Amino acid sequence: MRKLILIIAIMSGLLISAQIGIKTESPKAILDVNGDMNLRGKLSVLNVTNNTIPEATNDQILVSQGEGYPPIWKSLRIPDYEQNKFFLIYNNSFSDRNGVEFSFSEESSNGSTISTSLIQNANISTLNLFKKIPLLSQTFEVYSEQSKTYFQFETVVHADFLGNQSNTDQSIDYGCGIFVDNKLANMRLGNIKASSANYPFLTHNQIGMIGNLSKGNHSISVACARLKSYNTEARLGIGINVASNIDSFITQSSLRIDVYEVPQVFNTIIN
Repeated sequence: MRKLILIIAIMSGLLISAQIGIKTESPKAILDVNGDMNLRGKLSVLNVTNNTIPEATNDQILVSQGEGYPPIWKSLRIPDYEQNKFFLIYNNSFSDRNGVEFSFSEESSNGSTISTSLIQNANISTLNLFKKIPLLSQTFEVYSEQSKTYFQFETVVHADFLGNQSNTDQSIDYGCGIFVDNKLANMRLGNIKASSANYPFLTHNQIGMIGNLSKGNHSISVACARLKSYNTEARLGIGINVASNIDSFITQSSLRIDVYEVPQVFNTIIN
């Protein structure tokens, strides 16, 4: 009897440690099922963070964490979409404290050809001395053929009129453009003028929209230029301070992107 119990115990250990195949003679995992599986009871997985074995709640699915890690339960939330209605599919915002600075010699030749050069879909490569604000260059994706992409750009324009504030006839024209795939989608012009206050600054805000971008990835960027100077050789900063009366926290730039789409066929879930 003792020998029989010992043999059964050894065989049980072998069975526990061996790979088990159902409808396959060469299992590739501890349990390898070659066919359909119907689970009638509960399914639990180990949570390695607290060493518990939780059960899923209603509408949760198992999500892989990659090789060597156990799967985890995740809630799957799929919104209801109405036919032919726009829904917010993508939303994000970005900030930048680097900005762009212009000396008197960095004046764009487009200042004298505004009506013919700063036109819709103008490629940024054709524009003179337009500088991109570094961290506002980003990418986003469009999933539908029917879409509206809105963007809002805000920054602070700062000028150092070389301490000659008594001459209030000094001013600088500037322009900022929002580019999608390096093509001009929105442009706003402005002017900063000397006053009795030292080192004037102003808030620049622009909102634009582009419709029905092609499906896929797109780039967005913001670029600005010094267009014309009047009676001054002052430095100009857009998104950056050029004097100590304000700092980079005050002058920082921000860009917000909202993509509204009429949902069509979305990417399928793949393994």
